[in-house]
Amino acid sequence: MNREWHSRIIGFLVGLLMISIYLWMLAGFINLLTNLYHSFLNDWSHGAETMIKDVVIILASLELIRTFQSYLSIGRVKVTFILDVALVVLIGELISFWYSDYNPIEIIVSVFVVSALVALRIITTKYSPDPGSET
Repeated sequence: MNREWHSRIIGFLVGLLMISIYLWMLAGFINLLTNLYHSFLNDWSHGAETMIKDVVIILASLELIRTFQSYLSIGRVKVTFILDVALVVLIGELISFWYSDYNPIEIIVSVFVVSALVALRIITTKYSPDPGSET
């Protein structure tokens, strides 16, 4: 009885988090379209930079939603989903270095971290206890 009550509260809270992320993504998508429209009229290169950063953030949010859905459906979070979220966010950071003044050390560290996460992602997929359910 106590465990069922706890599961319902957690499910409700995760559902609220998912709804808030969906609303935030909708606002981000509207902002993306608005910025895209204004960038055609003014400064296209700056608009493209903003659009790329916004799209990467939206993709990271989608990966976060996928993690929440996994938790609701199977009752746990797979490490591969967490690694996917981290990879999308860090690759977004690497893309943002392209458009700004960057420190070469920061890029080297970021590339190293992304490479380590890719290696961990491959290892967790290969040695998963339930190999057929990683997708």
